[in-house]
Amino acid sequence: MGDVITAMAYFWGLMLLSYFLMQNGLWILNDVVKSMCRFALGKAIGPPIDFVEGRQGSASRTWIMQGMFWLVLASLFTFEGLWLEYDPHALHSLSSWGYNPTSDSLLYAAGFAALYGGVGMLIIGSSFHIIPKLADTELASEKNGTLVSALWTLAVLLLVIAAHDSEILGINIFLLGTTLHGLAYLAVLINLLLTASERKSALPLPGWLIMLGILADPVSVVAAILAGVGSGAVQWLLAHMVSGTFFFATLAGISLYVSSSATGNPLWSRSLAAVTTVGAMVTITPMGYTHGKMAADMLLVSFEEVSMQSTDGIAVAFLMALAVIPVMALVANLMMTLRGGDAFVENPDSAGVPEINLGTSMLLPLTVASLFVQSDALSHSPELSGISSTLVLMVIWLVLVPLALGSAQHLFPAVTGRNLLSANRSRWAFWMMGWGAFFGLAITMMADISQIEAATDSTGIMSGEVRVVGAILFYGASVGAILHTLNALSGMYRGTPVSEGRATMTSITRDDYSLTTPTSVRKILAGGAHLDTTVVPVGESDESGAPTELH
Repeated sequence: MGDVITAMAYFWGLMLLSYFLMQNGLWILNDVVKSMCRFALGKAIGPPIDFVEGRQGSASRTWIMQGMFWLVLASLFTFEGLWLEYDPHALHSLSSWGYNPTSDSLLYAAGFAALYGGVGMLIIGSSFHIIPKLADTELASEKNGTLVSALWTLAVLLLVIAAHDSEILGINIFLLGTTLHGLAYLAVLINLLLTASERKSALPLPGWLIMLGILADPVSVVAAILAGVGSGAVQWLLAHMVSGTFFFATLAGISLYVSSSATGNPLWSRSLAAVTTVGAMVTITPMGYTHGKMAADMLLVSFEEVSMQSTDGIAVAFLMALAVIPVMALVANLMMTLRGGDAFVENPDSAGVPEINLGTSMLLPLTVASLFVQSDALSHSPELSGISSTLVLMVIWLVLVPLALGSAQHLFPAVTGRNLLSANRSRWAFWMMGWGAFFGLAITMMADISQIEAATDSTGIMSGEVRVVGAILFYGASVGAILHTLNALSGMYRGTPVSEGRATMTSITRDDYSLTTPTSVRKILAGGAHLDTTVVPVGESDESGAPTELH
């Protein structure tokens, strides 16, 4: 049996075991484990836990704001990396300070900053708000959630530094960054598991998507270690298991919740939500790097080129092609749920919904494009490797960032108690960030294609002229990220307060269903109804109307 098949078998088995334990607990040890975990999240930390805020929503607010700051840094790193592809000596003056960045090192650092700093912190911040809402309880430890955000930020900072230089003064920076990241992730996982264990009712499918996505990250690492992480194929697989679970599955759950919450519509189809949940766990997402360097560096093993056995190659191709099904299910579910409320960019009261529309619209085409590039990269004579890095940037900035940022923006009033400072600034930031990333990276990909066809270097006339245009246009994404962050930061202090009597609008399922015309039970259930939903017949009359009498 090949390494990939073995790793996937371990992953599926461990995920089934994890789901069983989440549903049934640990029998007689359940209360003991819960007490120990609560102690570990609180008093075991010592005096530092007393220096952070423990009010409801403080953890989610802290993670979301830090995630936005990381998006600013990630966009700047990406812009500089794209510019250095055109002019490798643009930052040569920094060498006098001992800093010699290259295009590759800047884009590699931008990957850590965007994925784990920006998208990762926005995901966790949104999860800290959504899981307690769906579970009808409170977050297990707001103080621990707030405190751990600083540890996570420090870990990402070390990983960004390590992307430039992995060893400083004889110290392996990746070792420090990975250790701190592991500790922070463990605290986040325990916090959410304790919260989910106190649920008052069954957890809806978006909640399960979030929980399984967050849980699958450490599970995939264990599966990779058991299969032998020294293999290049396993390193590649680990990167795709993490991107397919922690990033795709959790963002799918968060986006489904926000699409329903923003419009007041129930999820269009629970069946499609179930397909997304199962599909995210059993398939291999093609989105991501064509190598496993990030996974190898974070696990402190030597990087190996991807080399698969024939059985592994067939299994990988099949599972990547199969991954299009949950993507299609998610896109259809999100689009149809959002359509009912007419929530689009023209609606100033739906902060974040334009970003979700953008991410949803780009998800399917970029998944299909990634499938072709990944299949080509695993062949004996790859021809599309030159566009793989730009395609990854498109996935990050046109799918992951819009979905994470849009969800966080919509949840911002419920988390902070205040609205964003300016709806107009939010719209301008959306257009600048969305169009800047789209046109900037699309033109950069044109330069990649022209370089492949003409077999010229990156400083060639044709390729260079096109690259500089792409880098300049992508700078709009950096400006948009700055505007989004300033809008949220100012909103925390000067935004209009959310009225206390306003109920949070969430409609994952329906408590009542108005029946105006004859319909089928299937249609009622598809509309979000459950066994306890009250069907309310609404009377109709064919009599002609009359003027309303005013007294």
